[in-house]
Amino acid sequence: MPILTPNIRFSNSLTTKHDTAILLVNGVLSEISKAKDKENGGILTHQITSHPDFKGECGQTLVITLPPKAEYIRILLLGVAKPKKMKAGQFETAGGNLCVALSSVSAKKAAILNGNEVDSETLSALLLGIRLGSYSFDVYKTKNASKQKRLESLTLISPTPKKLEKETEKGELLADSIAFTRDLVNTPPNKLYPKSFADLIKESLAPLGVKIHIFDDKALTKMGMGCLMSVGQASEHLPRLVVMQWNGAGMPVKSKNQKPIGFVGKGITFDSGGLNVKSYEGMMSMKMDMAGAAAVVGLMRLLAKRKCKASVVAAVALAENSISDEAMRPSDIITSYSGKTVEVLNTDAEGRLILCDAISYIQEKYDPELLIDIATLTGAVINALGTSYAGLFTNSDDLGDQLENAGRVTGEKVWRLPVDDDFRKEMNSDFADIKNISANKGSGGSCSAAAFLEDFIDEGRAWAHLDIAGVAMTKSTSTCPVAFASGFGVKRLNKFVEDNPG
Repeated sequence: MPILTPNIRFSNSLTTKHDTAILLVNGVLSEISKAKDKENGGILTHQITSHPDFKGECGQTLVITLPPKAEYIRILLLGVAKPKKMKAGQFETAGGNLCVALSSVSAKKAAILNGNEVDSETLSALLLGIRLGSYSFDVYKTKNASKQKRLESLTLISPTPKKLEKETEKGELLADSIAFTRDLVNTPPNKLYPKSFADLIKESLAPLGVKIHIFDDKALTKMGMGCLMSVGQASEHLPRLVVMQWNGAGMPVKSKNQKPIGFVGKGITFDSGGLNVKSYEGMMSMKMDMAGAAAVVGLMRLLAKRKCKASVVAAVALAENSISDEAMRPSDIITSYSGKTVEVLNTDAEGRLILCDAISYIQEKYDPELLIDIATLTGAVINALGTSYAGLFTNSDDLGDQLENAGRVTGEKVWRLPVDDDFRKEMNSDFADIKNISANKGSGGSCSAAAFLEDFIDEGRAWAHLDIAGVAMTKSTSTCPVAFASGFGVKRLNKFVEDNPG
């Protein structure tokens, strides 16, 4: 977990036979392309002329079958011409398109013959798209015909293969962590529940040098994690809190005392809605209600693998929101880890409850410089922004600007939404310090959820909340061929950490 194909190699020559040659086309044929055209009797020029729609634009593909005695079975042209108005992720998508084209002809061994003709940044994006486009999730299939169509190896020919491999290494690590995140979200809830999730985090991250602290239900009860425990008390799979520490690779000893960057992820491994039970349609996708936690774990895996120099602490609150005679009830009043009391008026507004305990704990024990939480928190954000944008809420313009910029660079879109006292006042309770839903039913649900979380943020601490309910899932695309988990959040948060090395 995870397994990414194809095996990408870098070489200055081809030593084995390949069935497909890939040529990158930047508007016109390069010298290598012209040579291959001449070797094959002008077939490339003929086919391009015969397909006037193919102009070498970014992401366009054209498959050309060669004569029987040719060096390859086929040549595949991939357009890499930069458009006048470049969008983030465009070359990544082009790499995914290449995967689709290779799969359509059942290519097994392919080689990019002129990878050195584009800059390393462009090539890195293409390779990232190829790796993401090759993602699969077949662990629970006894038979899988799609394996027969998968590309086994991709060789990139360059006069400086080692240099190019080094320059594109970050993309490989990023793809690995996004695939890991997707795997977590795609795993069924009878396999991934609080304890098994916590054990998997330790198994996957501890060998990389990440310090792991797992708090089970007994510890959480003793600690006073009343909100987290109340959400998960109806399930046979009781809650866990997992704290992950990365102290920064190669940092001077004195720097290790600096305040870390803090992350918190929502990990509802399945959400029935509790006694405020969801509809059948509403429950169908609820194994993804831990996508925020998955993104945080994927991020920590990536930071450790790339030996990030920043000091980072992260927590994921894990619970299954189930139904039994032990279930949390509407009108229950529970005491959070912070000491604040919460009146529960809707058991399906549970994500904010587990997050507030984790947020309070991280602040008290680690005093982070800033705190970012990420969660599939509300359906209301989908009503507001659809399925292309995550909602961004923050008490710091500077932090908000940095997160928005990270999105522009990585292609993970966010839109800033308001969070202020007007939304907090709607959650005043006659019986407790705060209630878990707004009195203004049906309006501004994502904003009031953010305001609930902000109530647990220490004064003066920069904080941001990412509501990814609309973007955690995706339809099948060229860079995410398995329709469900998108892996959203890993790229953006990694870029944010890169820009804030400490």
